Amino acid sequence: MAEQAKKKAAPKRKAATKRKPAAKRKPAAKRKAAPRKPAAKKSAAKKAAPQKSQDFASRAQEAGRNAFLAGLGFYGKAFDQAQEQFDTLGDRLEKRRKDADKLYKELVKRGEKVEKDARSAIDDLELPSIELDDLTDRKKIEAQLDKARARFEELKESVGFKSAA
Repeated sequence: MAEQAKKKAAPKRKAATKRKPAAKRKPAAKRKAAPRKPAAKKSAAKKAAPQKSQDFASRAQEAGRNAFLAGLGFYGKAFDQAQEQFDTLGDRLEKRRKDADKLYKELVKRGEKVEKDARSAIDDLELPSIELDDLTDRKKIEAQLDKARARFEELKESVGFKSAA
């Protein structure tokens, strides 16, 4: 029986040795299956990456377009402000031209009045006919100059002329 027991024990060992290679095959199969799973995950990650890159590209494109539109809006606003200032200056210039025309007409009327007063003052002066003999008489010339100066001062006061000196 001991022999039979040995025989039985021996085949168990052989069977055990046969089972070991079978056990080795199973982990080898697991190794093959293990790389397939990450490969599948990578392909899923690759599919997600293009979508993310498309989202990023579209957002970058939109941001660039918005920056362009902001610059265009700034230019438009600056143009509108410049146009408004130009129009305002044009209106002010037109008003000043009208005021200048009115002032010019008033000055012409005033000048005509002063000319009329000056002519009447000159006509009021009694200037005798001057002969060469009268020019040599210094006293007569001085008297006539004094009279003319006095009349001119009266004329200046009536007009309201103020001299700078």
